[in-house]
Amino acid sequence: MIDDGKTTEFETIKDGDDRNRIIIGEVYKSLLEKGYDPINQIVGYLLSEDPTYITNFNGARSLISKVDRDELLNEMVRIYLGLDDPQS
Repeated sequence: MIDDGKTTEFETIKDGDDRNRIIIGEVYKSLLEKGYDPINQIVGYLLSEDPTYITNFNGARSLISKVDRDELLNEMVRIYLGLDDPQS
């Protein structure tokens, strides 16, 4: 990949927000039920994309693979900054 100095712009797909929220919620519950720290495990997965951070219990590993990480991280940063409009 050549760095041409240009910033890559990601387009947020609002329809995916609810789907991502549901999937992450289910994965969270499965990790919690198995005795893991769900936040640490999900963050580990998001940073590394290593599926072994997520348990197979209740199909959680398969579920999280359906989440677009870039889309999810974009949404998380917007929420953290208190931005409701994805174009802000």
